[in-house]
Order: sequence, then C-alpha cells, then structure tokens
Amino acid sequence: MKTVLTIAGSDSSGGAGIQADLKTFAALGVYGMSVITAVTAQNTLGVKAIENISSGVVTKQLEAIFTDFKVAAVKIGMLATSEIIEVVAAGLKQWRVTEVVLDPVMIAESGSYLLEDRARGVLVEKLLPLARLITPNLFEAGTILNREVATIEEMKEAAVDIFKLAGSSVLLKGGHLTGAAVDIFYDGDELREFSAPRIKNSNTHGTGCTYSSAIASFLARGAHLSRSIEQAKEYITGAIAHGLELGQGPGPTDHFYNLARKSR
Repeated sequence: MKTVLTIAGSDSSGGAGIQADLKTFAALGVYGMSVITAVTAQNTLGVKAIENISSGVVTKQLEAIFTDFKVAAVKIGMLATSEIIEVVAAGLKQWRVTEVVLDPVMIAESGSYLLEDRARGVLVEKLLPLARLITPNLFEAGTILNREVATIEEMKEAAVDIFKLAGSSVLLKGGHLTGAAVDIFYDGDELREFSAPRIKNSNTHGTGCTYSSAIASFLARGAHLSRSIEQAKEYITGAIAHGLELGQGPGPTDHFYNLARKSR
C-alpha cells in the first residue's frame, strides 16, 4: 500500500485539516500518516483558538516518519509560523521529497486567519519552490502576488506569475467565483482549465484540504500530475454534492461518499 503524509493543523470538528486529509487518504486507498503543526479549537462556525506545535516537536514528528516509512507523497496544509515553515522545508530537503502538494493555507472558510503575517514571506521563499504542485485559492494567490485575483483571466495570469515566482506547478482554485467551478493549471508549458458544475450545497467545510489531499493520493498511486488533478476534481465534486448537514454553519463534505456508493 502506498503511504501519504499530511503536514497540517488539527481541526477538532473533523471537517478540515489533518482529519479531512486522513479521511481522504483512507477513501482513496492509501495509508495516511500525519505531522501535526497546530491544534485548533474549531467547528463549523469558526476557529475559536489556535495552539501551535513547537518547531522542535514538528521536526521530531518528521524524523519519526521518514526514518521508518517510505513516503510516496506529502500534502502540506496549515503552517502557521515562520519557524514551522523553516523546519518543514529543511525536512523536505533532508529526506529528498519530490511529490509534494502544497495547499498554502492562510485563512479558514470562516474567515479566521491561520498564517502569521511575518510567515508569508518565508512560505513564498522557502517552501513554495519545494512543491510539485501549489494549490492556492483566489485569496491565497492574491496574497502571494500582492494583488487581487477575481476573474478567470486574472487567474490565468496569476498561475503563470506564481510559477515564475516559485518554479512549481500551480493549480489555482476558482471555487469562490460564480458559474462553473473552474480551476487553472499551469506547469510552465501547459495552461489548462479543470472545470466541473458548481454544486448548490453550502456544506463545503474543508474542501481545499480534501482536494489537495486527493491529488497527493493519486500521485502516490502513480498517476501523472494532470491525471491526478482530474481524478481529484471528480472526487471533491462528489464529496461536495454529498455534503453533510452537520453543525450550525457550513457542514463538512462527505469524504466516504464513493465508498458508500460502491457498497450499495
């Protein structure tokens, strides 16, 4: 069985972060492992508190995994501080990890900021260049480039500019636009749209985490990058369509809808 490591924060409500990643890995047939970078007190209404894990403990978690397992792919999510970003970057270099899907988590769906201001420059400088694929949403792309990204054409320009900045392939997610759910992919050669019908379902907590984890899962299973995105796009669209009515705010997606369908 292929193994995938998630490096991210914990979501106590189970819809995003480490919990969403591990559910996605299980649903897609890979063995999931975790390095926890922060513990959040969080539910569907928002983030109530954040306790960052020390960079030393993050380093020890990385060592525990990479000295024992052959890791096929890594998904990176919430890295709140510059110190954590630096030790994760050092770990990726030390263990020569190539299949890295980086979701540059900066703000939660509820609007809560998850990345310290002074850490943004470190993220761009130290970590983005180590990724096989970067998966920002519109806000995150705008923050990386210090400009607004609000249309399909601006997404295309932003994807190219982030690639030039980092040298890594980019999948810019257009989930916050209206109309079809269009994502823009650029790898230095190909500029491509990945599109799916927009699902009328407000239960979208953790969609970014789930999408990037699905891409990492398919990469681990041996699919090419474009094919991994195609399969992950299909998976997240179905997970949103089957979103769960849980909590008082936007509920989580159904990570196991594909397994429930197969069992019928």
